[in-house]
Amino acid sequence: MKALAWIGLCVLAAAAAQAAQPDQSAQRTLTVAGQGVAKAAPDEASFSTGVVSQGTTATQALAANTRAMNAVFATLKRLGIPDKDIQTSDLSLSPQYQTCKPGVSCTQRIVGYQVSNNVSVTVGLDKTGAVLDALVGSGSNQLGGISFSIHDTKPLLAQARQDAVKDALGRAQLYAGAANVKLGPILSIQEGGAEPPRPLYRAMMMAPSAGAVPVAGGEQSVTASVSITWLLQ
Repeated sequence: MKALAWIGLCVLAAAAAQAAQPDQSAQRTLTVAGQGVAKAAPDEASFSTGVVSQGTTATQALAANTRAMNAVFATLKRLGIPDKDIQTSDLSLSPQYQTCKPGVSCTQRIVGYQVSNNVSVTVGLDKTGAVLDALVGSGSNQLGGISFSIHDTKPLLAQARQDAVKDALGRAQLYAGAANVKLGPILSIQEGGAEPPRPLYRAMMMAPSAGAVPVAGGEQSVTASVSITWLLQ
């Protein structure tokens, strides 16, 4: 009987201790999302450059294009652009057909061939104008598809994340004050993801050197978001 009584007392003590603990499911919490944006001017430019050549035969067109592209590659090498920043993006050979006059019927026949060879090039933004000018001077007759980027986005992303946390904290303090409650300890922090650099359309003209093609790099932004949950006191 004593043993049974002792067990009963232990069960009652455990039940009392459990009742004394706060109900975790009843805890009041506040979850707020924050966003941070860091901005900087791009330091790299990528563009397409190449040569379009014609010839009476496919062999002639290809030979002419090869000579011109060799001059383009030689220019890129002379300007110190590494091989890793040069990549063939398009190479095509197509027949050229006779053009019929309006209202006059004629038989379509091949009158020549056209070869197009393009490469994608990435250079420092401060060199872009001079590189474009040199490429055209070396025989490139196709330029286009220019885009801008930031080589190392880690510092910007770190700043955007810090700003996202500050934004969430500011919103939480505002909501807590309006609701007449106090923020307790942070229960969780979850990153909502980061967006790659996006162009901001506020052109920032570079000061080109004499004779160089003027290029406007503008500004880019990196965005980060976070979700933080606080225990309310």
